[in-house]
Amino acid sequence: MRIRYFADIRFPLERANGVQTMETCHALARRGHHVTLVVRPDSHTPARDPHAYYGLPPVPTLVVETVRVPRALGARRAAYVVHALTRTIGASGTDIIVTRDLTIAELLLRVPATVRPPVAYESHGYAPAVSAERPALHTGAAPSTDRKQRRLEWRERYVWRRADAYVTITAGLLAELTGRFGARPNAGVVPDGAHVPAQPTAPRAAKGDPGVEAVVGYAGHLYPWKGIDVLIEALSKLPACRGLVVGGLDGEPDLARARALADRLAPGRVTFAGMVEPPQVAALLQQADVLVLPNIASRISSAYTSPLKLFEYMASGRPVIASDLPALREVLRPESNAVLVEPGSADALAGAVRRLVADPALGRRLAAQAWTDMAGYSWDTRAERLEALLAAGLRA
Repeated sequence: MRIRYFADIRFPLERANGVQTMETCHALARRGHHVTLVVRPDSHTPARDPHAYYGLPPVPTLVVETVRVPRALGARRAAYVVHALTRTIGASGTDIIVTRDLTIAELLLRVPATVRPPVAYESHGYAPAVSAERPALHTGAAPSTDRKQRRLEWRERYVWRRADAYVTITAGLLAELTGRFGARPNAGVVPDGAHVPAQPTAPRAAKGDPGVEAVVGYAGHLYPWKGIDVLIEALSKLPACRGLVVGGLDGEPDLARARALADRLAPGRVTFAGMVEPPQVAALLQQADVLVLPNIASRISSAYTSPLKLFEYMASGRPVIASDLPALREVLRPESNAVLVEPGSADALAGAVRRLVADPALGRRLAAQAWTDMAGYSWDTRAERLEALLAAGLRA
């Protein structure tokens, strides 16, 4: 297939959506498809090479196409959308379009099917719910108006009914959309993924400071809904444990908040590694004894999340502790490949860490099963699942 993937993001992007976009396109290209990834320019000077930034070898069938856009936010968005439409209407050389951008999907689907390729949309959440919940979950996010809610609901319905193929990252999201808008063909669940090493990594042989029982690791955003505050509170109850936090950009309020909380509750025991390039994450996770995914309960975390960190944790050879949420239970099985705890409970999280520290055999068993289960969640497996839905979209 000749695939054109639209992602209105500066590129390469250090956040999870940049990683997921590049890994997905790269995996599709490795399977022999010709993929053109359409993005905005890098904000760094000089511009970084996407393959080098993400630690991926160049593939002849993957081309990163950069759209030159104005600096102003509104004009930048408009210029990218115009480019997407003009490169689509009546153009040859593309078999199918893929995007996780709801607005671009809607606009492309307004174009008559006779003059555009089929369109596949990848949903990462029901937009009205995400927009309504964002102010409570993201520092500084503006509240969603009723008008915006109605517009997003209409757009969701339109894309659901007209997309030639439809992908969701969780079964819960697919069930919600089906319940709202009715059943549709060519819809399926394709979770995120990670790179899986050829062999599982053994537990840390050297513990470092003999007074430290365990290093508890976390990687990802520091938004309140991700549970970083819960982790730091749990560490305050674990005086013999240290924390390792990978993520957070200097100058962002969430990083400042997390550091201040750590200084108050666990002074000197939390290392903030900051935002690192994606290939460095796996090595940092190896410095931990236990990895945690402490999402608090919310609509997003309960139904819409397929966190990259979850799969990176499972591939790391370290035991995983995660909040007991429906979206995470689609991948994790309690006492089989992870320990699941009450969402938002620092006491429950601290208790699970104590349990794994006291029972290293349990940790090894959970980590080994998680690594085995990752065979179903590699980037190559994700591309294979997407491939089937895209092929069905071509036949629609």
